[in-house]
Amino acid sequence: MLTDPLHIPTADGRADAFAAFPDDGERHPGVLMYADGFGIRPVVRELARELAGHGYYVLVPNLFYRHGPAPVIELPEYIGEDSRPGVFARLMPLIEAHTTERVLSDAAAYIEFLTTRPEVGTGPVAVTGYCIGGLLAMRTAAAHPGRVAAVAGFHGPVGADGPDALRGLLSTVTAQVHLGHAETDMTPQALGELNQALDAAGVDHTSEIYPGTVHGFTMSDTDAFDPGGLRRHWGRLLPLLGRTLGGR
Repeated sequence: MLTDPLHIPTADGRADAFAAFPDDGERHPGVLMYADGFGIRPVVRELARELAGHGYYVLVPNLFYRHGPAPVIELPEYIGEDSRPGVFARLMPLIEAHTTERVLSDAAAYIEFLTTRPEVGTGPVAVTGYCIGGLLAMRTAAAHPGRVAAVAGFHGPVGADGPDALRGLLSTVTAQVHLGHAETDMTPQALGELNQALDAAGVDHTSEIYPGTVHGFTMSDTDAFDPGGLRRHWGRLLPLLGRTLGGR
């Protein structure tokens, strides 16, 4: 498995990033992976390498590159109850500054970079994301309907901006979608309303609550981590990518 440090040209500068992909000299389907709000760190690199091992070129950009290279803020090795408030106090200004305009501008740069890599095969790509990255993944798919064949979001705030914003977001999505929600993030009623909106928009989707999970369940360096939730995430993500992109 190869891991390359990269810099992606954007309208506002250069985003530092990394890519993980098989060391076989072949071209592979491309996947854009958005990290959670805590950003690029060992657990995210591990997720990218795991996914790449199934036959994908996985590109992971630093979402907050405008504020410096990753890690933009200092993180403890383990993010637990005691450290979480301090981490969020430093993180929230970065999230609030990451406007929709910036998200869409960056997404265009990331998709262009990904699809022109010599290690990436021709054809559409997939986008996946965690926490806020799940919302960014959906926005990217909506903005690039002809280029994104699959989108997956895990414990992300999709639908949090209200029904009108959700309808607008879904109106241009042509990708197959999987959304895996934490039990603490989504009530059954809210899930029903979200799924009705997906149905009304004609989106080919699965959208479900992962039982017994809390927000952040995929991240093993946090107190939210749930091994069963992570396994369920792979059990949904890999078949989705296999159907839409191929891979191993």
